[in-house]
Amino acid sequence: MKHRNIIAGILVLAMQNGYAQVTGYIKDKSGEPLINANVIWAGTNTGTITDINGFFNLTRIAKTNLLAVSYIGFDSDTIKVTDTHQPLNIILKEHEMAEVQIVGRRLGIIKSRGLMNEMNISSTELTRAACCNLGESFTTNPSVDVSYPDAATGARQVKLLGLSGSYVQMLTENIPNFRGAAMPYSLGYVPGPWMHSIQVSKGSASVKNGYESITGQINVEFKKPQETEQLNVNLYGDNESRTEANADANIHLNKRLSTGILLHYEDNWGNHDDNNDGFLDKPKVKQYNIQNRWAWMSDKYIFQAGIKALKENREGGQTEHSQAMSAMPPASNDLFKINIETKRYEAFAKNAFIFNKEKNSNIALMLSGSLHKQDAVYGYKSYGVNQKNFYASLLFETNFSKKHSFSTGLSLNHDYYDQTYRKENSDKSSYAQDIEKETTPGLYTQYTYNLNEKLIVMAGVRADHSSLYGNFITPRAHIKFAPVGWFSLRTSAGKGFRSVHSLAENNYLMASGRMLTIDKPEQEEAWNYGISTSFYIPLFGKTLNLNAEYYYTDFVKQSIVDYDSNPEEIHITNLQGESYSHTLQVDASYPFFDGLTFTAAYRLNDVKSTYGGFLMEHPLISRYKGLFTASYKTPLGLWQLDATLQLNGGGRMPTPYTKADGTLSWNKRFSPYSQLSAQVTRIFRHWSVYAGGENLTGFTQKNPIIGADNPWGNRFEPTMIWGPTHGAMIYAGIRFNLEKMTKFIE
Repeated sequence: MKHRNIIAGILVLAMQNGYAQVTGYIKDKSGEPLINANVIWAGTNTGTITDINGFFNLTRIAKTNLLAVSYIGFDSDTIKVTDTHQPLNIILKEHEMAEVQIVGRRLGIIKSRGLMNEMNISSTELTRAACCNLGESFTTNPSVDVSYPDAATGARQVKLLGLSGSYVQMLTENIPNFRGAAMPYSLGYVPGPWMHSIQVSKGSASVKNGYESITGQINVEFKKPQETEQLNVNLYGDNESRTEANADANIHLNKRLSTGILLHYEDNWGNHDDNNDGFLDKPKVKQYNIQNRWAWMSDKYIFQAGIKALKENREGGQTEHSQAMSAMPPASNDLFKINIETKRYEAFAKNAFIFNKEKNSNIALMLSGSLHKQDAVYGYKSYGVNQKNFYASLLFETNFSKKHSFSTGLSLNHDYYDQTYRKENSDKSSYAQDIEKETTPGLYTQYTYNLNEKLIVMAGVRADHSSLYGNFITPRAHIKFAPVGWFSLRTSAGKGFRSVHSLAENNYLMASGRMLTIDKPEQEEAWNYGISTSFYIPLFGKTLNLNAEYYYTDFVKQSIVDYDSNPEEIHITNLQGESYSHTLQVDASYPFFDGLTFTAAYRLNDVKSTYGGFLMEHPLISRYKGLFTASYKTPLGLWQLDATLQLNGGGRMPTPYTKADGTLSWNKRFSPYSQLSAQVTRIFRHWSVYAGGENLTGFTQKNPIIGADNPWGNRFEPTMIWGPTHGAMIYAGIRFNLEKMTKFIE
């Protein structure tokens, strides 16, 4: 009997060992996760790949305890697994070849296999198009829509889940950013060549970063100084008189301390008026942008800090030759001009104290501040703001075990707006001044349960106190169920809040001839519910990635921009009635053969709010969107070809008024249209050249400026933009990468 018990115990232990899970993270020497790295039990075909965080999960087998780890461009490694209770931390070294290098294709867009419905857009994806700034980074993928810039000011915003960018929490390296007056133009404040990657998370986000995320988060990761020493230069020009120069470099002062600098210069200098309405089709923009970063990396302490400065000038409005056709204001021959001067300064510091690497126990302190000064003139209207923001976050997190993890923290956000403005289009009108201040301290706690990556449940709650709106609670929850490796199901539910600064966020509307009327805002409040599925289907030796998702956003309180109730007024008011958004999206990608990948996506939007007592579609939003992309890279990596076709559905225009001759001022709806873009890149050892075109179908919105013949009238309207305002655009550029040039010369 004793021997039988011993044998039974050995069998139980063997069975437990046979089905144990091995987990871990694969990163490079700077700590950046390696996405889609191969992890295979040595001598077998049993393996997996890492997700967006470099994480892998693999069932233990009895045949071997050796893990073979590989990633393109890095030395392969073999790891002996002796303990399955703690995650492995594997660091791969970059591989250098003397002369000949066979280039493999890294995926540009990685769908996360983690808890969140998240997508990672890598630098590989960002080079598939011109991608001059953040606003132009989403043209080749189905994750986010970006509105077209209006011809008068160039203001534009992202749209996620059918709603405007004010409901998307914008982050730079997981720190909230671009609030208030920066919002209309912030997509142009982040140069494309500066970005290492972009993470897009849909639906309710984690409570770690605050209460503001209603439809999701967009986080930008800049190039880090602790990465491999290199110098990058990107020069760009197009036939629309736009030129750019970008450069970034980093230096390792010693094995722990690194610094980097990023530079950007942009000049849109042309006077383009293709439709001959007397107004520039897009504003002239000149921008100088610089960022300096520092990093200290050690085993127990990590420090990162940086400063950034931006100066930008925007000029739009009437051109010289249009003066005779315009109705002039009394006793004046002035042209209708728009000028927006911006100076923006940012600083941040991130500190992480690591107590236990195996349990990921750490405490982190993040600090950031910004100063945004803007002086804008729209005809005789004007808006000036001195905006200041301070943000601090102190958080602690740990993994109690493989299944249980916990995070908690404190945060503080302070906003200050000193605004001077004139909303009447007359040089005789007086100026008004308004000061807005809000301080919001808060705390959060969050718990995650992880059952071998097959079931993950995360629940979190925040409690915050606004000096303007008092106390409020933000609950959020996420569930992921992945019973098999080829399928996963995610659900989420949560609440979001947002403080409204009506004039700062919408000051570009002052370009309109309508009277801008603003009611005292309430704090916005909304629920978001989502469900998404992912399938990874083996097909002809490749993997078909198929995703489907549905999200519902329901507003309890909302600030709406009402174009409909009065044709001579834009009214920013509080919601009186229903407001909601339903979005359904299906997308698929498949590599037909090595180097060639196709992606197709379709999104349906049902977005409605109550305007003047009537529930109506949101104006200027396409009912649906289709996207088809093809990307091919030759086997040796010498050529890359990319093409994208966008299908944009029609939508509702703001309610038109009847003119004196009985006709409508504009159509009630706009029609569907398509756009085609393409790019070809020739890649050399340390440099590449690229050329391409956007909007090659040549479609433009006819008469984007309403009442262009009378810009001083109260029915002049340049802000109702739903499509491109200029035709086909051709561009070319050159990129230099001197990562290993110095070693090669030596």
